[in-house]
Amino acid sequence: METPHCASCEVTHRPVPLKEDMQTRLKRIEGQVRGIAQMIERDAYCDHVLHQVAAARCALEAVGKLVLEYHIRHCVTDRIRQEDPEIIEEFLGTIKTLLR
Repeated sequence: METPHCASCEVTHRPVPLKEDMQTRLKRIEGQVRGIAQMIERDAYCDHVLHQVAAARCALEAVGKLVLEYHIRHCVTDRIRQEDPEIIEEFLGTIKTLLR
């Protein structure tokens, strides 16, 4: 079985359905952000803009959660099994970044 993460090459091979799901979500988020830009251009009411910003942020966080879950279940787990001494510090750094 192919390892999803290659520590030496910094690549993660994700299953096609997961990749397609994430790409679909990101395209939808791109549309949301373009819509927000258009709202600003049209001088839309601040409250309406803020609701759209919140929706886009939540959607982006949902993609981040999918990536994080896959990362933990595959990349981190595989590297722990390989006794990679750097993975814990790397992962803690990632968590600190996500919790800002």
